Amino acid sequence: MLEVALGALEPVGAGALVVHGGAVEVDVAVLDEIDAIRREMAAVLRAPKRWSGGLRRTTQARAIRGSNSIEGYDVTPEDAAAAVEGDEPLTADERTWKEIEGYRRVLTYVLRMATLPGFALDAHTLRTMHFMLLEHDLSKSPGEFRRAAIYVQDESTGANVYEGPDPDDVPALIDALVGAMSASSGEHSMVRGAMAHLNFVMIHPFRDGNGRMARVLQTLVLATDDILEPEFSSIEEWLGANTRAYYDVLAATGQGAWNPQRDATAWVKFSLRAHHQQAQTLRRRFRDAENVWSALDDLVATTGVPERSVDALFDAALGIRIRRSTYVNRTGVEERTATRDLAALATAGLLSPEGTTRGRGRYYLPGELLQNVVREARGERTLVDPYPDLMRQIRMNLP
Repeated sequence: MLEVALGALEPVGAGALVVHGGAVEVDVAVLDEIDAIRREMAAVLRAPKRWSGGLRRTTQARAIRGSNSIEGYDVTPEDAAAAVEGDEPLTADERTWKEIEGYRRVLTYVLRMATLPGFALDAHTLRTMHFMLLEHDLSKSPGEFRRAAIYVQDESTGANVYEGPDPDDVPALIDALVGAMSASSGEHSMVRGAMAHLNFVMIHPFRDGNGRMARVLQTLVLATDDILEPEFSSIEEWLGANTRAYYDVLAATGQGAWNPQRDATAWVKFSLRAHHQQAQTLRRRFRDAENVWSALDDLVATTGVPERSVDALFDAALGIRIRRSTYVNRTGVEERTATRDLAALATAGLLSPEGTTRGRGRYYLPGELLQNVVREARGERTLVDPYPDLMRQIRMNLP
């Protein structure tokens, strides 16, 4: 059992998600802090914000990038954004792009469907989601539970670090998991989501794609939360930026083999740490977005560039490369008009043309004027860590 040595803890019954989690304790104070930040952001979104669509798109793109990067795929912000937009990739090779597209499909399904009346999660739905993820590679048996033993390897050493449960037990374990997830309970959605994630990744029901499925399953649980939109509740971006810590806590919790009675408290705290810091990051981005958009309004007025360009300029300020196709999608203008607008934005110093003019090679980055706007709009970027000693404790328990 992992030691728990943090205050303000309240036990959550092991029977809540009985597949895995013999003992789980939750820091109610940290949950309250996270919910307070999320309610603050939800209150901001209740009034229409011109920047909310752009921030929503880039947040989803960051989730796609984060979850795929954990699996070793090199996903640029621009290619993740292109997937969200339904555009063509800028730099990704064919294999990587298919993985990006697969994850975009299943994540979009979750974000759109999970809150609809009558949506039901069952084993068939999970298998359908898995097929969406990997339908481009039938050799990975998309939508089919594995029929053989499975081992998780440490890529740096090649050693087996975890063995999943017997394949004959997988269907019953998945039925138990979705049954527990569907049952009405008093646990907070962040706790239920964390335990769904943990159970799924420990069961490892498929030959491939289990990590991405576990992360999107956690987002699905959060999508049923009526506090904040699910795009702004996901922690996939944070996990992608903290991959080593993510692997370590799973290894410390799993201890090499399936055992649902192990203490999952460290994992839940790790998830709450991710939620806390991701919420802080998004709150800061909300404030930055308001400042940037206000400054862009002023710049458009003083430089005389088309007012319709503000959406594209905002995307550029968020770090997305702007292409003519992106501009056309954002503004609804014809390609010839888009070409003229982009040239005017470059002349004004708001965008800087890069790449070749042939094919899809030309794109635009923030020009000097826009870079200045972004620098001046940025708020405090220091994150509070609710559990500063957690990773040291976790690494003491690595197998």
